[in-house]
Amino acid sequence: MTPELHHVLLLSILFILPKALQKFGLPSAITSFALGALCAFGHHAVNLFRDNPIAQGPFVGDPTVKALGTFGIVALFLYAGLEIDVDELKKGARTIATHLVLRLMVLSGVSFALVKLIGLPVRPALVIALALLTPSTGFIIESINTLPLSDDEKYWIKTKAISSELVALFVLFFVLNSDSPVRLGLSTLALVAMIMLLPVAFRLFARYVAPHAPKSEFAFLVMIAVVCAYITKSLGVYYLVGAFVVGLAAQWCQRELPAIASHNMLHAIDLFASFFIPFYFFKAGLSLQASDFSFKAVLVGALFLIAVIPLRLLIILIQRRIANQELAQRSLRIAIPMLPTLVFTLVLSSILREQYESQIDAFLFGGLLIYTLVNTIVPGFVMRGAATDYERDSLRLSTIPQAAPATVHPDNAAPDTSSPTVK
Repeated sequence: MTPELHHVLLLSILFILPKALQKFGLPSAITSFALGALCAFGHHAVNLFRDNPIAQGPFVGDPTVKALGTFGIVALFLYAGLEIDVDELKKGARTIATHLVLRLMVLSGVSFALVKLIGLPVRPALVIALALLTPSTGFIIESINTLPLSDDEKYWIKTKAISSELVALFVLFFVLNSDSPVRLGLSTLALVAMIMLLPVAFRLFARYVAPHAPKSEFAFLVMIAVVCAYITKSLGVYYLVGAFVVGLAAQWCQRELPAIASHNMLHAIDLFASFFIPFYFFKAGLSLQASDFSFKAVLVGALFLIAVIPLRLLIILIQRRIANQELAQRSLRIAIPMLPTLVFTLVLSSILREQYESQIDAFLFGGLLIYTLVNTIVPGFVMRGAATDYERDSLRLSTIPQAAPATVHPDNAAPDTSSPTVK
């Protein structure tokens, strides 16, 4: 098969099979990741039976797949930045502040445990802790619309996931640049300069380009996001920081250029991301190695699940109990959808491979992958099961006749209960 036919076949599979399996509760991201893993392991298996092993199989190291995957991750974090409503965050500032304090305390505790129990250096320990604790905002925002949640519950999940991701990006930036004070200073200056120049670029576009080029806002926004993503990648903090900052800047400039962060723009970016993000997960699956699923990796993944998942659930339960005096059973409806860490864990795993592979054991990569695959798959099944029970109870209660309140007649007469009505 020619490379063109390979890509046509890949495009067909990535847009048919994951969607078909969604009806069984399997997230399309997991299916795309699994398809990439099958290609990688199939390539390794074929080489075992060849006299002349192939250096690269189909799609392994393919620059086209890599470029399409980059568009996907950039669009996903651009969308997450556009989703931030500063006014809404201000309304819940106290609750969000409490949430962030708890997050930072747990992040410090998990990092300290990794340093003391496994003997990891501080910076890789912090990156692994971020991979374990940071919810995948883009994935969560997309998935909560399919779950049986009220608007208030969706709002709470969305704001807390966004605030957690903001803190995680901030911590990640300083962790990855803290090995050298000079590098940290230069990277900080470059990031601040980019943040300051973005509003200027948006205003210039609104004044000199948009009036003469209708419907060009989408192309301009995506172009700026890709450029800034590559700038932050060169600073050592991957593509996601640049794309996220562009989304925030677009929100700030909404008055000068309303179309740049409008509902239609959000919908367009969402469609753009949904088209390209399967390639990112497929590419992530292609990077898997046999050592990622060794016995030690499975054991570490199980330990992460046993130790970290209850801890993350407990954080939400405590916060909801303090803020709303809410019962644990109801708080779990919010805590469980916030468990998936898929995108953030995959991104940080690739950073660990690129920058800290010589400082950590190989089985930790596999442990992180097992952890994120399970915490991404399970919430959908749990919430759908809970929804079925909730609907069954609601239906049972709705069929129980209930008498209307008794009517009290004037002159202190006895209530008339001869003809009760049924709601």
